[in-house]
Amino acid sequence: MDIAIIGLPQSGKTSVFNALTGGAAESSSAGGGSEVHIGVVKVPDPRLDVLAGMYNPRKVVPAEIKYWDIPGASAEGQGSGITGRHRNVLQAADAFLLVVRAFDHPAVPHPSGTVDPGRDLASTLEELSFADIEVLDRSAQRLQDGFNKAKPDERPRVTRHLEAVNKVKAGLESGVPLRRQELTESENTFIVAYQLLTGKPVVVTFNIGESGDDVFLSELHLPSEASHGLGEVSLSAKLEAELALMPDEEAEEFRQDLGLGESALAQVIRVSYATVGLVSFLTVGEDEVRAWSVRNGMAAQEAAGTIHTDFTRGFIRAEVIPYSDLARCGSMAQGRREGVLRSEGKTYPVRDGDVIHFLINV
Repeated sequence: MDIAIIGLPQSGKTSVFNALTGGAAESSSAGGGSEVHIGVVKVPDPRLDVLAGMYNPRKVVPAEIKYWDIPGASAEGQGSGITGRHRNVLQAADAFLLVVRAFDHPAVPHPSGTVDPGRDLASTLEELSFADIEVLDRSAQRLQDGFNKAKPDERPRVTRHLEAVNKVKAGLESGVPLRRQELTESENTFIVAYQLLTGKPVVVTFNIGESGDDVFLSELHLPSEASHGLGEVSLSAKLEAELALMPDEEAEEFRQDLGLGESALAQVIRVSYATVGLVSFLTVGEDEVRAWSVRNGMAAQEAAGTIHTDFTRGFIRAEVIPYSDLARCGSMAQGRREGVLRSEGKTYPVRDGDVIHFLINV
């Protein structure tokens, strides 16, 4: 999963990036750095440790998340780095981590003069919409020009395409992001090619002070269409970035002394998976024990394709056992004897914690 970190200048985007990746990327005091920071983190999953103890594999491979810290104002000409030469990164991202400043610090003045999480969140969400509207405006003009030049038998398709573009554009202008709009299958076929930013899942990360209170979306009184379905988490990016550089045991001691809960990484991953709608299925064997992240409910045949594209074509069936049953039984063979190892077909909806062995016709 690729997640792009966006937000207004001085919101603490790079500090959040460092807290998640354990990195030491430098923040720009002016909010105008030009460098894209990239970090890959492994998704913590205690189930892998248990399975590794059972199978003693040559390697253990957790799922991974790649975080992209996108430059802000001065480099891109926009507050949150929505437009410009890094737009392709945003379009390719699976989700956005939208950092909202909720801390006050005299040494780091807010560009707007005051700290107002609701205002800043609304501003960034609006900027996503404006960026999409601009894309659709250009597309509508091209389609209209194309319609005038098209042959008679080509015009119906161009018309349907133009209608889909205008429908989504009207929704955006009414304050409804793409992820909240209802499209037909044919309309979605036209729109998906634009990789519109408002169609991405969004996790709002409120960057609070070290002793600040958590902030909640419900307190900000945002329009329901704009805020519905957003993930949310509160953390002190500065403190979490410092803890991320410590050895695990030392960091855990500090957490206990400070009365902190789970790490920023654990919080953000948990909320991100829930917001994006991802689960992890597991594969086991003497060669490797591995976690694979897929959409919740993805059909087994499609999930097999995440391992290798040839597995989709050659899919025969999937042998499935819940992780809890496999851990209790101690082996697939015992699971089969106890009747908890099932044989499933192409359309079986994969669930979190399924341990799957795919039978493939090669």
